Amino acid sequence: MACFLVSAAEAVVVTAIEKNVEKKETHHDDTKETKEIKETKIPLSRKLKWLTYMLWGGVALLAFEHVWHGEITPFFPFLTAMNDPEETSVMLTEMATVGTSMAVLITGVWAGICAAADSIVKRPEKTPSKEEAAS
Repeated sequence: MACFLVSAAEAVVVTAIEKNVEKKETHHDDTKETKEIKETKIPLSRKLKWLTYMLWGGVALLAFEHVWHGEITPFFPFLTAMNDPEETSVMLTEMATVGTSMAVLITGVWAGICAAADSIVKRPEKTPSKEEAAS
């Protein structure tokens, strides 16, 4: 019913954090040492941007699905479950269980993507052997 609101709330928080981290990274001194680090490490702001894209994309798809099924309306109270106290209770339970588990799953997948990306970036560059270079 409104499970996408949990991911939307997380997306708002992560977007604010991402903008703050991005601002701090751009104001950081460009010394020789930080340039080396930047070449071998993916910035945190870029990783947070991946998470915001995943969260906002999921929110958009789920909101569309809820509109499609008539669970969201263009007039107040917007969520059809808010019309009846019993349905509101069911909606809040769904948000606490399904919504939270979806948000945790998305964040876990993002953490895996970040770990994989960091391991790929840290991988030493492969130099071609003499046989490969000759052909």
